[in-house]
Amino acid sequence: MRKRRNFHWLQGAVRSLEPVFLVGGLVGVLLLLTVSGCGNRVSFRDYVDRSGTHTTKNPTSAQSIEMARNLYEAVWRNVYLDYVDSGFNGQDWGRWRHHYDGELKDLDDAQVAISSMLASLGDEYTRYLPPRDMKEQTLKIDSHLFGVGIQIAKKDGKIVVVAPMPDTPAAKAGVRSKDEIVTIDKTSTAGMSLEDAADHIRGEQGTTVSLTLKRGHELVTLSMQRAEIKIQSVFTRDFHHPNVGYIRLNSFIGETVPQEMLQAFEKFQDKPGLILDLRGNYGGLLDNAVEISEMLMEKGDIVSMSGRSQLATRNYKANGKPVFTKELVLLIDGGSASASEILSGALKDNHRAVLIGTKTFGKGLVQKIVPLDEGAGLNITISKYYTPKGTDINKKGIEPDVHVTFTPQSIKKNHDLQLQAALGILARRLGETKPVETATLLPD
Repeated sequence: MRKRRNFHWLQGAVRSLEPVFLVGGLVGVLLLLTVSGCGNRVSFRDYVDRSGTHTTKNPTSAQSIEMARNLYEAVWRNVYLDYVDSGFNGQDWGRWRHHYDGELKDLDDAQVAISSMLASLGDEYTRYLPPRDMKEQTLKIDSHLFGVGIQIAKKDGKIVVVAPMPDTPAAKAGVRSKDEIVTIDKTSTAGMSLEDAADHIRGEQGTTVSLTLKRGHELVTLSMQRAEIKIQSVFTRDFHHPNVGYIRLNSFIGETVPQEMLQAFEKFQDKPGLILDLRGNYGGLLDNAVEISEMLMEKGDIVSMSGRSQLATRNYKANGKPVFTKELVLLIDGGSASASEILSGALKDNHRAVLIGTKTFGKGLVQKIVPLDEGAGLNITISKYYTPKGTDINKKGIEPDVHVTFTPQSIKKNHDLQLQAALGILARRLGETKPVETATLLPD
């Protein structure tokens, strides 16, 4: 594995169940590119608890005002120095610096003012990250979450279990899909937001949480010990077809993704053909996109970035050390965004893979995340990126080599026409004449 670079965040199509973090979406271990230099000032350290929210400790009025001013100034300055558009969406950015002088009394005031200031850029990906969002994003990037291993959603105003993750405390305790969570440690979930419920369920490794669940007409109370939950981004499948392997990459977010992909490629070293499924993959870390491209390319450009600073303007090339060099097909769709598009563009422009499916999302922007003091953060667009042939795919997407869409009939029969097309193309490239098996839709 090569030495890790500074991390940038690439995320594209925003999913309603995913926190809006952030190449056109992530940053890495939060070593980040820059940290706003603020000098000696009131810190958030005493006012942000370990859950990522402000504590009940009350700063003095003077401290609140200073903290609010410092937070607003830090955001203004970072945009002024690094934002990709030096014209700031056709405005004088200087007008915002003192726009709210005398009006910021506390952090809530500062957050409202910052949101208004950033909205003027007309860039949905440049946004302020409150402490909870910043904490959540950091945990995702580090691939470390501590809890019981359940996916939850809100349905008809109630907190329900989507599914327990395999081999987690929740699964072992007997939590089931569709269970309604009535209380968490005897605290009622009535009126509780999804985020607050998640905060209550999470906690330090080794501590215990008790959930009262409504299952049909009965109430079940289950206790479980919190543990580290492994975030798996890579899944493999063996077909009946002896010559083809299948890898599904759900996200480029976690730091462990390159190692997971390396293991997946090694698993299929004996296969002359491989399908890599990026459908619905909305992005992640730039470094991960580059590193996986290197695993598949012997030579050639991968991606170029253009920004205002030297750090935001870079060209990435294959390192000449691929780990899988055989026939390759990529599956893409409208949910394949950002980091997925970097990998897709690199493989397509270098004629390394055949792309099958539908046009990708079209996210050609790179963000970095700047820690603000010690709680909040700023997600800021710093670069545009271009495919090896110099194509700007932002708001345009990448067209597949072979366009295949689902039909109502195929969906009804659970037939994956795109996957079947991939198997057919690989069979022809491998010189096979045997009919291709009917491919069924693969679970997420």
